[in-house]
Amino acid sequence: MQYFQAVQEGKRRASKSQMRLFDAAGFAMLTLTTKKVSGRFVPVGEEEYAATIRTPEGHVVILADADGYTKAQSKAVERGEASAIYGKLIAGGAEPYPGDTITIWTQTHPVIR
Repeated sequence: MQYFQAVQEGKRRASKSQMRLFDAAGFAMLTLTTKKVSGRFVPVGEEEYAATIRTPEGHVVILADADGYTKAQSKAVERGEASAIYGKLIAGGAEPYPGDTITIWTQTHPVIR
């Protein structure tokens, strides 16, 4: 797949996740559309796994692919609000992210259980 095609497909997948998170949180930011696998850019995965992480600004709810690459994220909120958003995503059919870390841009964050 060429880079441009990977970006276009990744944007479609990430935008879908952004809208799902927007419905649960009232705000959602598109994050990654591609990832690098074996030296090649590929679109983020089709899967939608929900997770919560802690950043210096607060708790952030994430929709990620199976490899832990973030497709969409909420704004930083208090822990209780993050738990409520996460619960809405799970109730709406998203699976809990099974891994231990999430990647946003170039940073890796531990998943809060």
